[in-house]
Amino acid sequence: MKMSQTESIGKRIQGLLELRNMTQRELASKVGITEVSIGRYVKDSREPKGRVLADIADALDSTTDYLLGRTDDPNGEEDIVTIAAHHDGDEFSDEEKEMIEKFKDMVREMKKKKRS
Repeated sequence: MKMSQTESIGKRIQGLLELRNMTQRELASKVGITEVSIGRYVKDSREPKGRVLADIADALDSTTDYLLGRTDDPNGEEDIVTIAAHHDGDEFSDEEKEMIEKFKDMVREMKKKKRS
């Protein structure tokens, strides 16, 4: 899902809700705020701040950078691979790429368990 960096926080939240097959009610429950608050964020009548923004990003398996429009990668994976790829200028072997993918999967699972 590619989104323009000019999209609002509300549009990005709504897009992630659709991508994750999640309702505003489910998101509100995961974050620990009211469904009305989520609705206001989606409609851009209010912006989530600080901890709430981070909790929304976590609940949607995304990043605050994505919600704030700093990146178009909703999963934050592009940045991890890019950073890792610049470790010493060498290309990764297929085996090393597979290890990176396994690490990303492990991090995702840890995030899910942390939220549960």
